Amino acid sequence: MSTVLFWFRNDLRLHDQPALHAALASGATHLLPVACQPAPAETTPWGFDRVGAHRRAFTAATLRGLQERMAALGNPLHVCRSPAATALPHLARAVGAAAVVCEDIAAPWEQAEVDALRAAGLPVRTVWHSSLLHPSQMPWPADRLPGVFTHFRQQVERAGITPAPPLPAPAALPPPPAVPLQALQAAGATVEQPPITPSGWDARSSFPYGSPAFDGSEAAALAHLARYLARKLPHGYKDTRDRIMGRDSSSKFSPWLAIGALSPRQIHAQLKAFERDHGANDGTYWLWFELLWRDYFRLLHLQWGAALYRARGLSEQPPAPHDPRGFERWWRGETGEPLVDAAMRELAATGYLSNRLRQVAASHLVHGLGGDWRAGAAWFESQLVDYDVYSNQANWLYIAGRGTDPRGGRRFNPVKQALDHDPDGAYRRQWGTL
Repeated sequence: MSTVLFWFRNDLRLHDQPALHAALASGATHLLPVACQPAPAETTPWGFDRVGAHRRAFTAATLRGLQERMAALGNPLHVCRSPAATALPHLARAVGAAAVVCEDIAAPWEQAEVDALRAAGLPVRTVWHSSLLHPSQMPWPADRLPGVFTHFRQQVERAGITPAPPLPAPAALPPPPAVPLQALQAAGATVEQPPITPSGWDARSSFPYGSPAFDGSEAAALAHLARYLARKLPHGYKDTRDRIMGRDSSSKFSPWLAIGALSPRQIHAQLKAFERDHGANDGTYWLWFELLWRDYFRLLHLQWGAALYRARGLSEQPPAPHDPRGFERWWRGETGEPLVDAAMRELAATGYLSNRLRQVAASHLVHGLGGDWRAGAAWFESQLVDYDVYSNQANWLYIAGRGTDPRGGRRFNPVKQALDHDPDGAYRRQWGTL
């Protein structure tokens, strides 16, 4: 008997799962699927929870959905309430696992998780599969990634690079090994998720994750994609993507993409089918454009790694200042700038914020209040249900002028942004700042 431990990370799905397919192709006779919840008491250097209530509830819903699908295949998912570095060695040794297979995540904290497992003596095989295009498809090695997104996009499009088709969900899984109760207890493992009262059910939310249509599960993600296409919303995407409120503004794919309940290749495959049936336009192209931006931020991590997390980022600028009182006013929505305050109140109440308002709020912290961009990035990490380590870090660097952007940062005038995107004040009134 040979056993492989499969560790679900930010890939909580069964469709288009190259890492799981690699585990199944290993020839193992038994498979132990495991996921680890974030440590409940872990705090950031800025003094708040690294994973807040919204992210925790959305992740729990995603895990519940995955547990149901795994159970239907006869191999229940074990969810551990202790860090991977603690839980996985207990389980792997208890079942004599020959290897751990998991997603490759090119960010320092996530790389440290894998390093800790290897230091504990576990052989770990990582598989890259979070991007639309695989890094091996690129016309240059990772260390020669173009420094400007436009150049990256143009070269990809000129080369005619297209994604591989998504893989089907496995129809069957190897049986689970027998796991000693003592090992399960040591790992804090369970095969049932306790009910969590969703805190995202807010009538004002643009992504009410506590409702059935916006549940965190893979099933809800695929159903949302199907509805989005059936309603022909891709044709209007370019016109709606910058709206700051409304459930049909933007595609709302990002929470499921971030947690891995939805594959970018699945989106692309179904979008191309939509274009064949209903025609392509600027809206459908812009969805491809945004998926390429997402890929670019991933490739940027493969190129620069931990340098993206330095106080100076990729620049030679001195470390950013940090005013704790100003930062607290910002995250509480008490800066006195109505649009920024409304945005931060929406984020705190719902765990979601439009892309336009993320940029406005980030710009106000960095350029208006002179705050440390890393504190803002950490607050978004704590709060956002669609937190994505690659996009969050790169976007904050972009705003702060410490990334690859040749324009040296982006400043958004909140008064002008309010006139452009909330001319009647409806959004600000909704969040009590006007």
